[in-house]
Amino acid sequence: MPDALPLLEPLIRLHDEVRDRVLASTERQRLDELASVTREEEGDTIYAIDTVSEEVIGRFADTLGQQHSFVLVAEGLPEGQRVFPAGTDEAAATWRIIVDPIDGTRGLMYQKRSAWVLTGVAENRGPQTSLQDITLAVQTEIPLIKQHLSDQLWAVKGRGVTAHRDNRLTGERTPIRLGPSTSKTIAHGYATVSRFFPGARDELAAIDEEIVLAALGPVQPGKAHCFEDQYACTGGQLYELMSGHDRFVADLRPLLEPLFARRGQRLGICCHPYDICTALIAAESGVIVTDPAGRALNAPLRVDADVAWAGYANEHIRRQIEPLLQAALRKRGWI
Repeated sequence: MPDALPLLEPLIRLHDEVRDRVLASTERQRLDELASVTREEEGDTIYAIDTVSEEVIGRFADTLGQQHSFVLVAEGLPEGQRVFPAGTDEAAATWRIIVDPIDGTRGLMYQKRSAWVLTGVAENRGPQTSLQDITLAVQTEIPLIKQHLSDQLWAVKGRGVTAHRDNRLTGERTPIRLGPSTSKTIAHGYATVSRFFPGARDELAAIDEEIVLAALGPVQPGKAHCFEDQYACTGGQLYELMSGHDRFVADLRPLLEPLFARRGQRLGICCHPYDICTALIAAESGVIVTDPAGRALNAPLRVDADVAWAGYANEHIRRQIEPLLQAALRKRGWI
């Protein structure tokens, strides 16, 4: 297997430049300018803020292609991918690199939550290359304008996680240690079933209620069992699990397609492989990331694949929650 480590430094430089360019743009432009729709693509809506990073990604790919052969997988490319250097046969390329330049666009453009630059690198196995093949992943925080600290994390498969925190004011880069929660229960912690957008939120909320009540029993007067955080950013959700902030997250949107069909509606936006291409970092930190049925995530590295996933801070949380989640899904015929 080829060693992906030589790609790490170029990817870190790419992430730093995307973060800095997007931050500079958000400081210059008004909110309504950043939130304007540039174009519609099959997998997502592309806003003005998204286009800031496209030039950076293109220049990076051209430069990296001078030393490495790879298939770049990203939105905005013809058929969702392009081979570098130009003229290289796709099957002959060494790597498949999947990139989400801004995960969490909506929260960032309204200056509500940090967004993230996400990249995963896998040995090129052709169209069947999947999330499980990723051996190097990098994710970098794009902070709010009023926020001066930005975290960056990366992992090489089997070698753990490296993380540091950048200070935008001083330029200082400080190593940090992140770790998932060691709690044995979701009680008094954050546990979330994602329901970011309209459509079937009632059913997702019902699943959430079933899980929490089965795990923790009836709510006591004046008390809160646990909490939720609808962070509309998959990379951000993984970070919350890695940093010990959240104990359980499930994004079940692709499973809802039969429900939408019965209601005469269509399934909307879902998580895609580029949104969760840094699951390797979470796994190397100790977070357990699976599909809703408890299997390894195995989505192909394409821009149009829909991904349902569940993340548990540790094995105790998984044993508490996974059987309840799966019971709720089987009850509905979704797994």
